[in-house]
Amino acid sequence: MDYRENVRVVDATLRDGGLVNDFYFTDVFAKALYETNLKAGVDYMEIGYKGDKTMFDKDKFGKWKFCNEDDIFEVFGANNDTGLKLAAMADVGRCDYKNDIVERANSALDLIRVACYVHQIPAAVDMIEDAKKKGYEVSCNIMAVSSAQEGDIKAALDIICKTDVDAIYIVDSFGALYPEQMARVASLYVEYGDKYGKQIGIHAHNNQQLAFANTLECVGDGVNWLDATYNGMGRGAGNCSMENLLGVLRNPKYNIFPVFRFIQDYMVPLKESGVVWGYDLQYLATGLLNQHPRTAIAFTNEKRKDYADFYAELINQD
Repeated sequence: MDYRENVRVVDATLRDGGLVNDFYFTDVFAKALYETNLKAGVDYMEIGYKGDKTMFDKDKFGKWKFCNEDDIFEVFGANNDTGLKLAAMADVGRCDYKNDIVERANSALDLIRVACYVHQIPAAVDMIEDAKKKGYEVSCNIMAVSSAQEGDIKAALDIICKTDVDAIYIVDSFGALYPEQMARVASLYVEYGDKYGKQIGIHAHNNQQLAFANTLECVGDGVNWLDATYNGMGRGAGNCSMENLLGVLRNPKYNIFPVFRFIQDYMVPLKESGVVWGYDLQYLATGLLNQHPRTAIAFTNEKRKDYADFYAELINQD
C-alpha cells in the first residue's frame, strides 16, 4: 500500500478537547502533548482559540481559550524550527482578530483556522485576508455542513476559494454524516479545491461512531488535511482518534508508539479524574437527527440516564 506525501495530520486535542474541560489543561500536559506530536510526526498542533477577552470571562477558562502569545512562548518556546507547526482557531463573531492576532513575525503560531457557518462567509473572508496580510497560513473551517443546502455550500466555496486561503475544511459539527454522504461532500469540496488550487481538510465528530470512517472516506476522496485528537477527546462525542488515523496512514514519517504512550500516561488519567467525552447514546440521538449536540451535552452534565425519554424529547420538539 502506498501513501500520499501531501497528507497533513492536525492534532486538535487542546482546542476541541478544551471544550470538554474549559481549557484547564496543565502546562505539563500541554508540553507532553507537544513532545508527543513531534515524536509521532504530526504536522500541525492546534493549541486552542483566539477568544475575545471582552466576550469570554478569562477567570472561567484556561489559557488555551485565548492563546496569548506570552503563554504560547512560555509553554512551547520561541524556536519552532522543529517541523511541527502551531495553530489556533478564530471563530467568526467570537474573536477580536484585528487586535488579538498579531503579526506572524511576532507570533509562535503558524496557522490561523478561521471557523464560520455558511451565513458568515463575508466576515470569514475579512478574517482570512487579515491573517494572510499578517503572514500566516490560513484555513477556513465551514461548520455544520450537514445542515447547509448544497447551493449555499457551492456559493460559499466559490467565495472562499477566491481568497488567499490555503485550506478549506469540511466540518461535520453534528456527527450526522454517513460515509456515502461524506463522499459526495468531499467530491464537491475537492472539485473546488482542484479548480482554485486549495487544499481540502476534514474535521469529523463521533456522534454515530463514524468520525474515523468519515475521515478515512475523505482520504480516499483526495482530502489531504486530516484532523484528529488523542483518544478522540473533543466536544461531546469527540473526534476522529489520532491512534486510529496514524494506524491506517502508511506514511513512514508517522509513528504511532508515542501516541500509545501519551494516552497511557495522560489521557487515561484525565478520564479517571472525571473529565467526560466520547460516544454515548445521547450523542447518537442528536447525530441521527442532525442536531447540534448542546442538548446532549446538557444531558451528560446533568448525569441523566433516561436515554429513551431524551430521544422522545428531541423528536417532539416544535
